[in-house]
Amino acid sequence: MSNKLYLVSTPIGNYDDITLRGLNIMRSADFIICEEYREARRLLSYFSITKDLIALNEHTEKDVVDEIITRIEKGETAALISDCGTPLFSDPGHLLVEMCIARNIHIVPVPGANSLLPALTGSNFDFETFYFAGWLSPKKDLRRKELLKLKQIKEVIVLMDTPYRLKTLLADVVKIFGKNIPVVLAYQLTMENERFYRGTADEVLKIAEEENLKGEFVLILNNKRL
Repeated sequence: MSNKLYLVSTPIGNYDDITLRGLNIMRSADFIICEEYREARRLLSYFSITKDLIALNEHTEKDVVDEIITRIEKGETAALISDCGTPLFSDPGHLLVEMCIARNIHIVPVPGANSLLPALTGSNFDFETFYFAGWLSPKKDLRRKELLKLKQIKEVIVLMDTPYRLKTLLADVVKIFGKNIPVVLAYQLTMENERFYRGTADEVLKIAEEENLKGEFVLILNNKRL
């Protein structure tokens, strides 16, 4: 395993979704690179794993990359995890991987939990092709401009955002795409209160407002039909 950086996917809500391979790598690695200490320690404690941790996030990545690469080049093995899901997927770590590749350090992605595929499969939309737009701007004017551009893409479109912007995002979708665009809101995936809300954008917005939904989500728009 030496001189490798493993990109280990971790559960997005339900710890039972961890893979056996992911567990074995985290147990065998010399150290683990995490996004935030609190989330990493909670996960590792659940599986009775004790490891040296290095925090790598948008605030620390530039400062810790050299240290990580030095340790790997000396023969240690590292596992990169994010707070949840697949590393680098809307998460930090790109600079580290870029520099590891430049130094001929072997990068090993370890598949596992993510929110994108469960949301798509549960939507029942035709997603043989789809457009992942990811996270839009938190600023209202910029977000609406981004949605206007997305409106020209006649595909299934996948959006993500923070829980507290769920209703705002839905309202902007209604405003830009129209109230009748078919959507699926994949809400709290893998958790006990997992739900799929299906209908028009206007219908799902009303549900979100009435139930005051505040949780992790993936929003899927079926722009193929319009």
